[in-house]
Amino acid sequence: MYKVLIVEDDKTISKILGEHLSSWGYEVGQINDFEHVLEEFIAFDPQIVLLDIGLPYFNGHHWCGEIRSISKVPIIFISSADDNMNIVMALNMGGDDFIAKPFDLNIVTAKVQALLRRTYSFKEQTNLIEHRGAVLNLNDATLSYQNERIELTKNEYRILQILMSRIGKIVSRDEIMRALWEDDSFVDDNTLTVNVTRLRKKLEEAGISGYIKTKKGIGYVVEV
Repeated sequence: MYKVLIVEDDKTISKILGEHLSSWGYEVGQINDFEHVLEEFIAFDPQIVLLDIGLPYFNGHHWCGEIRSISKVPIIFISSADDNMNIVMALNMGGDDFIAKPFDLNIVTAKVQALLRRTYSFKEQTNLIEHRGAVLNLNDATLSYQNERIELTKNEYRILQILMSRIGKIVSRDEIMRALWEDDSFVDDNTLTVNVTRLRKKLEEAGISGYIKTKKGIGYVVEV
């Protein structure tokens, strides 16, 4: 089941869209806190976003840019501000399509279906892990923090993936080494130490300090 996130300030329109898309079998999420759209996007982890331009606090162009900094999820703008300038800006900010209000629900459904087919026919669905503002995209093995992308090696990515998928739980060094061996990476005890040290340095340089804690004689943990 595909997940659709509706970012629309008009509660009547949001409700109509949500009920219609739910009737087509989509799982629908709706934003309630317009100051923290990105956090709700990460928590819901949708496969497509319907985004209005006129929103409280920050407009849709802003939130499109924020979402684009961490995800390639398809975004359809839905807005009454359908002049050429707004349409061009929406597409330039990373939007994939634009639907003008008032709209036909059948047109919305058709555009959602078409965009989902084009995006996911040969791809995995979006999969994000977020903790303390750091966002790990499991589809393209990238890490983002405050709109900056942090380049990771294959081993650094796998180490962080293992730790972030088990927030608050200590992962032993042996378990991490076994996981890296499964990916055809030659990793002994010393190599693991070097990789963790380099990963920590990259995180600290990006402003994420104290992210990976060492539990002496046991392993590592990303604390809650």
